[in-house]
Amino acid sequence: MADSLPSGLLEACIVVGPANDKLKEVSQSLLQVNGSPLPQLDPEVLQIHVPPFVSKESLSEPVERNFSQTQQQRLFVKKKNDMSDIMTGNPKEVTTENVSVPKDLDLVALPQLCFPGGLQITKKQEDEQFHFLVFTDMFGNQSHGVVLQYFRATQEGIQNGHLSSCKSPQLYIAYAICVISKYPYYNALKDCLSSLLFQLQICQVTDMEEQVREFSAKLALVPVPPPGQLYVMFTLRPLAIVLPSREDKSHPVIDLDLHLPLLCFKTRELLQIIASILTEQRMVFFSSDWAKLTLTVECLMLYIWPLHWQHPLVPILSQHMLDFVMAPTAFLMGCHISHYEDVAELTEELILIDIDEGTVSCSGCYYIDVPDTPQAAAQRFKCRREGLQLHYDLEVVHQRICSNLNELRMQRKRWQHKLNLEIQNITLELIVNMFRDVSDYLNKEHRVFNTDEFLKTREPGDQPFYKKVLETHIFHSFLKERLNGKIDKFSQMEVITQTEDQKLSRSMDYSRRPTIKEIVSRNGSLDSSLSERLGSSLPDLDRSVLKQIIPDKPMNIPVRPVKILQLPEFPSPLNYPNILHYFGDLILQLNKVISATPAQDSSLLARYLYLRGLINMLSSKRLDALSDFQNLYKTDIEIFPGELVKTLVDSLQNEEKVQAEKRSELKRLICQVKNNEKSEHEESDYHVKKFELPKSPMQLEEFVKCAQQSGIVRDMATSQRLFEALTVGGPQQIHPEMFRVFYNFWKQAEAEAQHIDLPAEVLERLDNSECVYKLSSSVKTSYGVGKIAMTQKRLFLLTTGRCGYVEITKFRDIEEVKISTASFPLLRIPSLKIKNSLKREIFEANLKSECELWVLMVKEMWAGRLMADNHKDPQYVQQALTNVLLMDAVVACLQTQKAVCAASKLAYYEKRRQQVPMIIPRPTAEALKHKINPSQNMTKPQSVDVLLYTPGQLTFPDRDVDGNPKLWCALSCGKVVVFDAVSWSLKQNCIHLGESRLNCMMGLDQEQVWIGSQDSVIYIINTRSMLCHKQLTEHHFEVTDFALEKLNPENRSSQAQVYSCSADGTVIIWDIPSLKVKRQFHLSCDRLQSIQVYNDVLWCGARDCVMKLSPSGALLCKIFLPDEVKTTSFSRVTLLIEKRQIWTSFTDSAELCVWDSSDPVKPPKWVTLPNCSGVTCMIRVKDRVWIGCSGGSGLSNVMGKIFVLDSESLTVEKELEAHEDSVQALFSAEDRYILSGSAKRDGKIAIWRVD
Repeated sequence: MADSLPSGLLEACIVVGPANDKLKEVSQSLLQVNGSPLPQLDPEVLQIHVPPFVSKESLSEPVERNFSQTQQQRLFVKKKNDMSDIMTGNPKEVTTENVSVPKDLDLVALPQLCFPGGLQITKKQEDEQFHFLVFTDMFGNQSHGVVLQYFRATQEGIQNGHLSSCKSPQLYIAYAICVISKYPYYNALKDCLSSLLFQLQICQVTDMEEQVREFSAKLALVPVPPPGQLYVMFTLRPLAIVLPSREDKSHPVIDLDLHLPLLCFKTRELLQIIASILTEQRMVFFSSDWAKLTLTVECLMLYIWPLHWQHPLVPILSQHMLDFVMAPTAFLMGCHISHYEDVAELTEELILIDIDEGTVSCSGCYYIDVPDTPQAAAQRFKCRREGLQLHYDLEVVHQRICSNLNELRMQRKRWQHKLNLEIQNITLELIVNMFRDVSDYLNKEHRVFNTDEFLKTREPGDQPFYKKVLETHIFHSFLKERLNGKIDKFSQMEVITQTEDQKLSRSMDYSRRPTIKEIVSRNGSLDSSLSERLGSSLPDLDRSVLKQIIPDKPMNIPVRPVKILQLPEFPSPLNYPNILHYFGDLILQLNKVISATPAQDSSLLARYLYLRGLINMLSSKRLDALSDFQNLYKTDIEIFPGELVKTLVDSLQNEEKVQAEKRSELKRLICQVKNNEKSEHEESDYHVKKFELPKSPMQLEEFVKCAQQSGIVRDMATSQRLFEALTVGGPQQIHPEMFRVFYNFWKQAEAEAQHIDLPAEVLERLDNSECVYKLSSSVKTSYGVGKIAMTQKRLFLLTTGRCGYVEITKFRDIEEVKISTASFPLLRIPSLKIKNSLKREIFEANLKSECELWVLMVKEMWAGRLMADNHKDPQYVQQALTNVLLMDAVVACLQTQKAVCAASKLAYYEKRRQQVPMIIPRPTAEALKHKINPSQNMTKPQSVDVLLYTPGQLTFPDRDVDGNPKLWCALSCGKVVVFDAVSWSLKQNCIHLGESRLNCMMGLDQEQVWIGSQDSVIYIINTRSMLCHKQLTEHHFEVTDFALEKLNPENRSSQAQVYSCSADGTVIIWDIPSLKVKRQFHLSCDRLQSIQVYNDVLWCGARDCVMKLSPSGALLCKIFLPDEVKTTSFSRVTLLIEKRQIWTSFTDSAELCVWDSSDPVKPPKWVTLPNCSGVTCMIRVKDRVWIGCSGGSGLSNVMGKIFVLDSESLTVEKELEAHEDSVQALFSAEDRYILSGSAKRDGKIAIWRVD
């Protein structure tokens, strides 16, 4: 049997009380001096109980300890039977024994923490009391303690070690029992100690140590449930005790009443406390009740989640530890209210929090020097808090009274669980509203956070708060999690609560200019017609805080259903055979529930498997335990206990290793554990850096890195063009001073844009999403005197005098842009002329020295708009805008005659317009609907390797789940991005699935997406959580394709099976609900690369042949490479069985072969594609075949074409100019649209109309 239960509830149980000799001294002094006051005694550790309590070697000793020498231990010498001596008055010779103690447990401080107010001796019976402790080691790992203080009476007086004829006064002595666990199960452990208290009150004094030992041994048998919806229940009579599980792996256990601080503090004080925590103040909590201290502090730690307190946390200080509050660093401590004045006088600038009175003050000053929380977030929190029902009695006033104690307790727990969920959501929303757009200022590529830019975008009144928070360890740790791409409740709520405008802005615009809608929100006062046109109901907040609108969405908090696993009754006596029998009963019970759990409920199944793995490990059934943990890959890999499995693998005996080698799934698991161990030794830079301006000259590579870190430019190509612009006519390096000047001009332009104030007449004429990017100086124009304003859609004149709006032109309507010269006496002033295709008159503006720059900018925007319209890709406009803003900053920075020439290096689209014909062929223009860029948040384009469209879901039980159809894109190096297929906005940025290329994707039952990888793993993504919870590892070579076979017409996943194939020729048939292998077979071929199912027949495509197979894998016929292309290989296979056609393409060939499926021996028909160097992908859509190709011709930049062929005539119906690189992927969206993805030089996705 294993040494101790991994993930068990108990870490240690310790009894603390007075020493026997001290107690005898007190008793004698009371006899000699009648009426003397009762002294306080120093508490000492009397008993220590730590697992393991039994072992195989202790068969003859039912409950005696057998201490393992294999564990890391610390030895402690205790006085044996000290407890019974005290109670019976029988002095015995003091003996000692060695006791193993958890290495991080401080036995010196523990007695004082168990009696923080001192150990009392009283003349009357006092009530029992509980309080709670938190222990933190030097690495930040926490253990949690629950302390029961209770009083026992001495039986008789003691005098010189003999019974006295005159009895001393009856004394009641305080003892403490402290249960310590690695998990914060405060309520559960309190219930456990309450059950023990019942036993202690009725047991004999001599049996007390045995009772505590047996109690500890029982707790050591209780496994802690894994994260998820499974709770564990066990019985310590008379109470049934429940251990709740964590919500997910990143979330802490919550087993306390989260509304306690809401009962103690008003909103203003509570927000002050939260601000003090987030700004890392020195804080001391006070209460007359020791129990309130830890519980309140722990609640507050949960309120700020996912941020974590990084400094000393000691919720209870004994009276001998008060000098701790003089520490110079940030801390969070707690004291009895009687020490309030003493602590306040010890040092200044302490935040003093009185829990009993609900007050917050500062020592040594009259006001609290802690900045207020951001006003908009605070206001929302206040509104949310007011809607909470915090009083249980009001909730159940209409319900019947339960006569059963445990039923009454469960009713209260259900209410508390629901309230805790509501509070968690409200406090999480507060944190999300404070730090909603932090990710916008993070550069994940270089692990840099742009602090200055983040601060500039905060409201002036909120900046003191953010200035302090941004310097804290709390925030730094939070940034590291965001940089590492952590997907948790914070990131999910951030997405859920985004407005449509925020989603669109994030996916399209990086320039941080206020939209017209935001300007309207900021101005506050609008006429009714403009308010109606904007259609936005603004939250009822102070207008000064509305620059950053916080979405007002209703909070939908589904209470997740939970299952409770009732553990068997604890055995008696607790000896080795009985405990083995207990574990056997528990395994049998888990076997039954696993068999009864439907395979569709894989999440619950995973929790049962996890617990069975723990018990098997404890029962020394190591291979069975490994098998249970390995099955988590198919049920929920999120709860896979990596460290535990590593320990388990290391403990395998030689015989077990031989057996594991014979089981392929265990062999693979062991190899994976060892590989992970190697990768852990590779050091990674997890440090988050602040952006700093350069201090030395920069070559191209350093400049590109610096430009990306600064947030000015994201993509590498634009950074390189900017480098060329700034180094025109000079050395090919950029001096730090030049970059500083350029950076300041760029940021100054951003700041000025934030303060543009447009009159209502102008706002009415612009679209909600438009932003003003550039304003000229006041100039004379043919439309009057004013300032020329540029948005992403148009140019307009902001007239002086009576501010008005005169539209100059939309960019798409421009026909010509040029510089002319306006003649004045003795002067020739350059002017800008713009010819609009919809107007007769030509607009002219005397821009003087600004003229050349404006001509350059207008031409670039014009070219960008033309390309956006032609290619149906709005990102061309966004890139043109970036180019224009960079031109403006370059000219302002250089201030030389060559400045405009330098800026012209950034006129990328204007150069393309001049060099390459921008006319799109009519078939392409008619078929192309839209283009999107899956690499928009990356520094360079990525190849689109695989595409998948999943249909929408019209009804959902959960309102917060998005039911829109989605587009899944597999990019280079194991990355997947997801788009909303209605708005084409980015829904999920970069799900990482290993480091290898992803080869294939398949949607299943609208709940799962299967993805096959070059690393031989099948990754399964949950479409609701967007997390990869399952992996299938049965393939040994790269997975190349999937096929879904429906076993009946009802289209249910339970009535279907999946075929997967890998390059080595292996085909596996999967049972979908259980993810078990139904059967598998191997094909002899050269690289199996595709599989399709039609009418109970499998068609498998390899490089050297196409095979027709029966469902069992029996070969029915084989198509070999034609003699004409013997030197090449098959690349793609597409079936049109209704037309008895098999379409095949060949590597690096523009030719297609169409075979007769009913007679494969018959010579095929040949089709040659024009202007094509090779077929890369091919799909069937209705009666047509769409073929993606590589290679192009002529002056066009088009390298990827799509040919649409009629299946009857085998002729090309359409030739579409699709991409600037080869077409890598094609997918049909419900036969209405075709999606095409290209290689990395283009890296975009095109949406095509089928008809």
